[in-house]
Amino acid sequence: MSDLKPITLYVHARGPNPKKVIIFLEELGVPYNSVVIANSKEESYLAINPNGRLPAIVDPNNDDLTLWESGAILEYISEKYDGDNKFSPVTDKEKWQAKQYLHFQMSGQGPYYGQYMWFNFFHPEQVPSAKERYGEQIVRVFGVLDRILKDKEYLVGDRLTYVDLAFIPWDKLALGVLDGELAKKYDVENKYPNFYAWHKRLVERPSVTKAFTEA
Repeated sequence: MSDLKPITLYVHARGPNPKKVIIFLEELGVPYNSVVIANSKEESYLAINPNGRLPAIVDPNNDDLTLWESGAILEYISEKYDGDNKFSPVTDKEKWQAKQYLHFQMSGQGPYYGQYMWFNFFHPEQVPSAKERYGEQIVRVFGVLDRILKDKEYLVGDRLTYVDLAFIPWDKLALGVLDGELAKKYDVENKYPNFYAWHKRLVERPSVTKAFTEA
């Protein structure tokens, strides 16, 4: 892909969603330049993403296409840059399964995990019931994934796809918060072994190391 111009990827110093995109770009070897946004509510960035969230991309290889929402960006990268289906589903059945799991990640994983982080680290008042609720919801998602991954290594078919990659950053954050207190409290490794083994396989990939050493 040496003839490609680098995609501009807008990120922030913390937060998992931009890392989903970095991981996928790294896996495919697609060139990109990360631009760190300190304040996503400034007018200069709202002109790129009116929702004021990160990530967003501008692709000079496609008429400067501007795209936001991490799930949409992953699907775009899959269709535009994974022509060999190295990390993308092939059959019609698998394509719909991939969409299903991506929607689950976007609606069932990220929001609950995000609320857990908010009430534990950023909310100005202590709300124990909210902390407990969202901690339980994270573990519920662990259980869903554990059931899906019974007798299989990856979510779609029998190989790694970008949908597996999409789950990595939020799971990595959730399992690491409070020095692993959440994982210890709910005994994640032993109670959800399929999920835990899958996650361990994923985080060992060089693309993940790269994503978590960048901004």
